[in-house]
Amino acid sequence: VKVLPFINATVLQQNYPNPFNPETWIPYELAEDARVSIEIYGIHGQVVRTLDIGFQTRSRYVSKEKAAYWNGRNEWGEKVASGVYFYLIRAGKYTSTRKMVILK
Repeated sequence: VKVLPFINATVLQQNYPNPFNPETWIPYELAEDARVSIEIYGIHGQVVRTLDIGFQTRSRYVSKEKAAYWNGRNEWGEKVASGVYFYLIRAGKYTSTRKMVILK
């Protein structure tokens, strides 16, 4: 018998480290299986990077081995500038946004 972890809600957690340079991890918990993507936005609302995580099962994705990873680069592989960024998770019907800071 496989015992599943008790997770009563899908939650987007704060990235770590924050502030960061040049990489960060974005932890989350899923209360149910879902397709997961994370979009990173600049301060003016432009999409900087989309992380297509794919289908994930109900679990905690909080360790460096499991959390979403962002290398501080945009869609074209260029390093982003220092500043404030926002990350938005989409997991099934769940969406949530948090703020992070990159300092160089």
